[in-house]
Amino acid sequence: MNILIQGGRVIDPASGHDAVADVAIADGKILAIGATPAGFAAEQTLNAAGCVVAPGLVDLSVRMGGMLGSELAAAVAGGVTSVVCPPDTEPVLDVTGLVEMLHYRSQQLKLARVFPLGALTRKLEGEVLAEMSSLTAAGCIGFSQAEVPLANTQVMQRALQYAATFGYTVWLRPQELHLGKGVAASGPLATRLGLSGVPVAAETIALHTIFELMRATKARVHLCRISSAAGVELVRQAKAEGLPVSCDVSINSLHLTDHDIGFFDSRMRVTPVLRQQRDRDALRAALADGTIDALVSDHTPVDEDHKALPFAESEPGATGLELLLSLTLKWAQDSQVALPAALATITRRPAAVMDSALGGLSGQIGSLSVGSVADVCLFDPQAHWTVQPDALRSEGKHTPFSGYELPGRVRATLVAGVLAFQA
Repeated sequence: MNILIQGGRVIDPASGHDAVADVAIADGKILAIGATPAGFAAEQTLNAAGCVVAPGLVDLSVRMGGMLGSELAAAVAGGVTSVVCPPDTEPVLDVTGLVEMLHYRSQQLKLARVFPLGALTRKLEGEVLAEMSSLTAAGCIGFSQAEVPLANTQVMQRALQYAATFGYTVWLRPQELHLGKGVAASGPLATRLGLSGVPVAAETIALHTIFELMRATKARVHLCRISSAAGVELVRQAKAEGLPVSCDVSINSLHLTDHDIGFFDSRMRVTPVLRQQRDRDALRAALADGTIDALVSDHTPVDEDHKALPFAESEPGATGLELLLSLTLKWAQDSQVALPAALATITRRPAAVMDSALGGLSGQIGSLSVGSVADVCLFDPQAHWTVQPDALRSEGKHTPFSGYELPGRVRATLVAGVLAFQA
């Protein structure tokens, strides 16, 4: 279908384009930006006056909770057109589970596209390496242990050696197994509430181990959801050294601190744990200066039965797909980051992480350049809305941001030139 998006502020962080223009779409790709080509006849026109026309958002951490259809529909409602799915889904992403997931998505044109991560070890049990070549052939863009830390450093070394040999990327959340078993950040608040703590050392010890193994194996690693100021500094040093490392941060860690737990509010039970304000401030600054490559929703839908428990017993996780854009805009306002630079953290920069993991994506996602796939997020930056969990399309209704008034409202989302969502 030929679609014309008229009169919007077109922002493409990948090319630096930022101007009011029309966007012509044909055969699922961007045909032109600006003057409409001769002979182009629009079958559908979207009025974008007063709105921003941006690339479809790219989210590097989205769990489906066994509800693939509803969560991918929630993604496009939030302007997200590409998601990376960790392997701790139902079932674990071995070859069989992977093929089933990708087949389902291939039949649904109006859903966000899925880029799965394969399990690094069989069934995420941490001892026997998965068949990375088979998983790559089946569609995986990298390998991960999700939230299951590798207890055996020798297994991690072998995994990185295997990955380095074939050019695969390993996605790791840095957390030492034993120190990371708490439910809140170590500190005065956790002590006062009687909650088991997770010290910053749980992250930094894991980072030191990962970086030493990277030096030895030359493997490429993406670090998932950095949470501390000390962790940020280690990543900054590793990048300065030239290690092939990238990292992301969760919207939860970017906006919240351990004090938001209040009186045992289980909505604040997330992974990684919410840390102190100095950590949050360091994360915000590192995202702005590029030390942290991307901002992620860390979407993890949790049902009522698993959240309506005492804080320490409740299941960690929060819905986030439909909040990613608005929370990015809020961070940009709070930190005085220009809109194009803010959008880069959820478009161009995460797309670049994926491109380093799997070649051939450059110019295809996270971009609005002529010839690129027509993944588009059309949103009103002046609109404000109040987060009402029951109105979210995700099956997961629990979010730490319930009741927040946030900027930015998605008006339409296109996936490969198909109108997947329209408010």
